[in-house]
Amino acid sequence: MQMPERISYSVHEAAKAAGIGLTKLREEIRAQRLIARKLGKRTLINVDDLNAWAANLPRVDPPRHAA
Repeated sequence: MQMPERISYSVHEAAKAAGIGLTKLREEIRAQRLIARKLGKRTLINVDDLNAWAANLPRVDPPRHAA
């Protein structure tokens, strides 16, 4: 029997999935740019919320070449 897709991550798992450090992830939660939820003592980040946060990060402008 196959396991269903995950719907949430622990804070450590979310940081790893996003490719950022735990401190930066917690900063994003504190700044209310990333939604986190509590279940007892556990902090969970829904996959959809993590994807929405990543999609809303600022774009990088292409470098300007000197003429």
